[in-house]
Formats: sequence, structure tokens, C-alpha cells
Amino acid sequence: MQRRTLLKLGVATSAVLALVGGATAIIKPGFERGSLTSGGEEVFRAVAIGVLDKTLPDATAAKKAALDALVVDINGLVSALPLHTQAEVSQLLSILNTAAGRFGLAGLALPWATATSAEVQAALQDMRFSRLAVRQQAYAALHDITASAYFSRPGNWALLGYPGPLKI
Repeated sequence: MQRRTLLKLGVATSAVLALVGGATAIIKPGFERGSLTSGGEEVFRAVAIGVLDKTLPDATAAKKAALDALVVDINGLVSALPLHTQAEVSQLLSILNTAAGRFGLAGLALPWATATSAEVQAALQDMRFSRLAVRQQAYAALHDITASAYFSRPGNWALLGYPGPLKI
């Protein structure tokens, strides 16, 4: 593929995603009034299972409790971001909540709630190593928000081998 064709494809893809994302975000936002919508929660729960696979508890009840706590932490993290960044996160979640957006941006055919950990991990890795910057940026946002929120909780520090701040 020639460089000019690749650039045209990138510009066209970005324009379509911006148009679809803008329309979707108005109709069905992913973050609204300081908290994730049900669709936003669904995306982050699936991403958390993909990103934090081995660090989450094995027991179903404990895993659900950890994911519930993570959603609370993500709400706090995203609420602390500047308003324009909150809007971008909302738009990303809105796009990923549509079948076309989920398949086009993440490459995931199944809904987030029914995808397995391996399928979500494969989709995230495809985004991470994509040639399209918009897919890489979406991966980085999902990964960093999820990991930052999870490991900001002192109870999860031991999973990293971090004993906590030094007592002075």
C-alpha cells in the first residue's frame, strides 16, 4: 500500500469514527453526570477481566466484588479528569458499546459481557499493536484507566510486590 493511500485511509477512518462517535455519544453516552453508564461499566468490566486476568480473585463472588470496587474507582478517576477528557472517555465508551464500534475499533465480534477473557485479551492486543493510531490510543486509554484505578487501591498493592509508602 502506498503511503498516500494509507494516509487517506487513516483520515477517512478517523472522520468516520469521529462522526459515529459524536452521534453515539449524544444518544448513548458512556460516562454521564460523574459516573459510568451501564454500557460504560460493561466495557470496563470486560476490559478489567482481560487486563487484570491473573490478579483478580478466582472465586466468583470475590471477583464480582473486586469488579464492583473497580467500577467505583474508575468513576472517581474519570470524574477527576478535565471535562474535555471526560467527554473523550464517554465518546470512546459510546463507540465501543455499539456492535459496529466494538468490531471496528476493538475487533471484537461478541458483546463485551459475553466475550471470554481470552477473546478480550486478543482484541486488546490487536488494538495495542494496530497500525492505526486511533486504535492504539483507545487501547492505551482502556488499559491505563483500568490498571490505574485497580492498583490505586492499597489492598491491591501486594499483587505488585509493593509494600506501600515508607513510614516516616
